[in-house]
Amino acid sequence: MRRSSTFVRLTLVGLLAAGAGLLHAQDIKIANIVELSGPGTTSGTMFKNGVEMAIKEINAAGGIQGKKISFTTEDTQTNPGVAKGLTQKAVDNEVFAIFGPVFSGSIMVSMAESKRAETPNFTGGEAASITQQGNPYVFRTSFGQSVAFPKVARYINAKSKKLAVIYVNNDFGKGGQAAIKQLLASSPTQIVAEISTESGQVDFSAAVIQAKQSGADALFAYTNEEESARLLRELRKQGWNKPMIGETTLTSAKVVELAGEAANGAVAHVGLTVDAPQLQDFGKRYQAQYNTVSDHNGVKGYTGVYILKAAIEKAGKLDRKAVAAALRNSCFSAKQNPGILMDVCFDDKGDLDRESFMTEIRNGKTLVVETLPPLNSKK
Repeated sequence: MRRSSTFVRLTLVGLLAAGAGLLHAQDIKIANIVELSGPGTTSGTMFKNGVEMAIKEINAAGGIQGKKISFTTEDTQTNPGVAKGLTQKAVDNEVFAIFGPVFSGSIMVSMAESKRAETPNFTGGEAASITQQGNPYVFRTSFGQSVAFPKVARYINAKSKKLAVIYVNNDFGKGGQAAIKQLLASSPTQIVAEISTESGQVDFSAAVIQAKQSGADALFAYTNEEESARLLRELRKQGWNKPMIGETTLTSAKVVELAGEAANGAVAHVGLTVDAPQLQDFGKRYQAQYNTVSDHNGVKGYTGVYILKAAIEKAGKLDRKAVAAALRNSCFSAKQNPGILMDVCFDDKGDLDRESFMTEIRNGKTLVVETLPPLNSKK
């Protein structure tokens, strides 16, 4: 009798364990592969926070099609080789989608693994080349340079006849340098200096001297957040009093925090900012949860998860290929999908288009000075 009872108990335990495993297997598994150390720490951490914040909200509201999202978070160390290995590990674990990396150099290497597994891969990387590889499973959560740079080029044309360009010597920076050079080639603005700097660079004195000696009447800066702050401090130190123009990173919250008063007067075109009316509520909730101000990377991660949710619901099934197909050449409205925060459209390459903003730092605060329509708007 005791043996029979023991057998029943063991059988029940086994069935419960198997049931728990089945339920876990039915979760929508996401891998968050981001820069949590190295030069990309700020970008990766905020992207990670945004992803996790969206997952918590979606799970609390019942999940997607009745299924909860489970996730893992891995650190690429801002190293493309590590990113590739972690992406391979994620696809071997049969995740439904991958978020990250954020840095262009890393996603350029790692997305071959997500493509091999036909796994949707959302990235914050902005280098134009990311979506020019014909990968049907990579999607941006921010503007690529091909969408963002025509907007900032128009602004530069109105402000400068002789422009100095300071850029970071990585995929992100070189892509931006090439894009602005091409866009200004037949414009009234002449590029009089192209100054390369390194990722993690501390001393920008020589770069600023070169910009000053070029005779430029404005500066276009395209470096990552920490380097942008150091550049702005050096510009202030050397008495630069001409326009300081950037794209995405130059007026981010981290730059304002690190550069202090030296950031005042910097102007940038940004795709996402918590200072925009549409994103202020998100910004308040993010700050309450993480005790810091979100930059564009936090918004990228957050909206990316909600875009995945909208695509699954459009596809009507948990099928990775169907979800990827549902994203391409499609538009999603914030009215129907509030978590995406702003109306957004994707083209056949995975590039997105939506409203964006011109921002300026005044008295230590980033202000939205103009809202720009989508690049392909008929307005």
